[in-house]
Amino acid sequence: MKKRRISAMLMTGLFLAALAGCGGEKTYADGTYSGQSEVYQSEDGSEEGNGYGVVTITIKDNVVTDCVFEMYMEDGTLKGEDYGKKNGEIANEGFYKMAQNAVLACAEYASMLVANGGTEGIDAISGATINYHEFLEAADQALAEAEQ
Repeated sequence: MKKRRISAMLMTGLFLAALAGCGGEKTYADGTYSGQSEVYQSEDGSEEGNGYGVVTITIKDNVVTDCVFEMYMEDGTLKGEDYGKKNGEIANEGFYKMAQNAVLACAEYASMLVANGGTEGIDAISGATINYHEFLEAADQALAEAEQ
């Protein structure tokens, strides 16, 4: 019985040591880093939703202390409070609501990255799946840039 317990303890120790040697924690340099996703283009040929995302993160003492995620139209125009409007007016209420929900999701994705310290474990928000993929791509770029 005592030999089994010692064996189990040794095996557990070897397993944990192997895991520690398989990459462990990433180390980041202090600073501000950015990443940009590829440009998304709608499969149906419409311009609605097309654009790209930019993530800017701040690292201090190996911790992500701040993250900003913003979406841009293909021409570089920020998708902000007017996103979903045409000529400053709400032409399609449904699209405007969807567009504004996607803008709000950007802040949520950024908050989740700060809380998690990385992109692992961040799930897509309903109605902002395209943003989610652009967020992951841009955030992983920024984090890779910060790696030492």
